[in-house]
Amino acid sequence: MSLETIASIITQTLVYSTPLVLTALGGTFSERGGVVNVGLEGIMVMGAFSSIVFNLSFASTFGAWTPWLACLVGGLVGMLFSLLHAVATINLRADHIISGTVINLMAPALSIFLVKIIYSKGQTDQVTETFGYTSIPVLSKIPVIGPLLFANTTAPAFVAIFIAIISWFVLYKTRFGLRLRAVGENPQAADTLGINVYGMKYAGVLLSGFLGGMGGAVFAQSISGRFAVTTISGQGFISMAAMIFGKWNPIGAMGAAMFFGFAQNLSIAGDGLPIISSIPKVYMEIAPYFLTILVLVLFIGKSTGPKANGKTYIKSK
Repeated sequence: MSLETIASIITQTLVYSTPLVLTALGGTFSERGGVVNVGLEGIMVMGAFSSIVFNLSFASTFGAWTPWLACLVGGLVGMLFSLLHAVATINLRADHIISGTVINLMAPALSIFLVKIIYSKGQTDQVTETFGYTSIPVLSKIPVIGPLLFANTTAPAFVAIFIAIISWFVLYKTRFGLRLRAVGENPQAADTLGINVYGMKYAGVLLSGFLGGMGGAVFAQSISGRFAVTTISGQGFISMAAMIFGKWNPIGAMGAAMFFGFAQNLSIAGDGLPIISSIPKVYMEIAPYFLTILVLVLFIGKSTGPKANGKTYIKSK
């Protein structure tokens, strides 16, 4: 296998992994605060939809910066959408799974309804400003490693890796992270220490909405290039599996998301690889979803999440 082929596999793996990394990090923040966010899929849908609409509307104004600004827009819309989940689960004491499922059902229908109103058809046009590929100065000149990792690569992937490192630092090395984890483990004890339990839970869910919305925005602008009802098809659930596989740790979730991204990439680029090319394409296409189920079956009992995760907290108790 040539160096160019290996470099291409690494680059495409990073492309497919980036949305999963961001969304898995979002799920980690939410569940570390004790709120199960099954609605990550719907949040990614809204992030993808809003980012594409922004991209199409302002590409002529912001030029090459458009995809990056659209990611922020997608994150803000995802945060706004996650607020519904926060209110339902924290204030109205709704079941976390039911609330997240409602978001997953509502997001595709709402986004396609808005697409039909705005564009008078079932999908948007193709965006002209995408993330594309870039080479990182200096680093791309390093022998062997440079061409593999830093030449003709995707910049959002390295931003996602940086966010994962920052997320780990925030969760384990700051007062905010300590309080968030305390709320997820024992909210009653945290409350007696003067921690605003509801406030921390809201912070975790809103962070998950922002990162999940960014994940959807990156996927739409680096892989699909437009928005349709099938743009986000299971990536939110794969991200949840990565979060569990990574044991609710930002670095672990990032590594698991990279693994799932590699599986998704093989379903696309496997035709040009030895051995993989001999496997029927339909099996490669279902591989990422099969691996998701397999990981959940094998690890969901062994990976122990926050003790109060998914449990409704009532202050009076």
